[in-house]
Amino acid sequence: MAGTSDWPEAGFPGVRINPVSLLPEIVNDDACRAALAQSTDPADSIFVLIVEGHAAEAAEQLAEARFRDPESFRLRAFEAEVLRVSHRPDRALELFRQLLAEVHGTDREALVLQYMGKVQYTAGHIAAAVEAFARALDLRVAQSADAAQIYSSTVALQRARDVLDLAC
Repeated sequence: MAGTSDWPEAGFPGVRINPVSLLPEIVNDDACRAALAQSTDPADSIFVLIVEGHAAEAAEQLAEARFRDPESFRLRAFEAEVLRVSHRPDRALELFRQLLAEVHGTDREALVLQYMGKVQYTAGHIAAAVEAFARALDLRVAQSADAAQIYSSTVALQRARDVLDLAC
């Protein structure tokens, strides 16, 4: 897709974060499919299914993967993402709040806040999303996180602030 090179990275080849919707999108199907073909991590397939909006398939694969690795942080986060894709934002936020309590004070806190902000934003809770994105950005900067993560938080925070300003 033309014009997506400045979109924040989503952490998987061929997938970027749409700066308007704040949701991941496949922008290079060939790169995405090639990475999936090389991957041995079931979480990668689940992630792509979530991005494509295939909640039922993602949930099925997630159940199998969680059975094999019930403590996986990534899989637990994807459980909430499946709920978001299934239009159950309240339940997704509940799971992210549980994860946030568990990771408070660790390097994963910013990631959970970023996920929470995305769910809040897509559910129309823009002020809460602004707060979550701001906290995620502050933590990422304080932790000297990867530039791509800081950029992603910056773009999300700015978009949420712009939407909030328009609503006022």
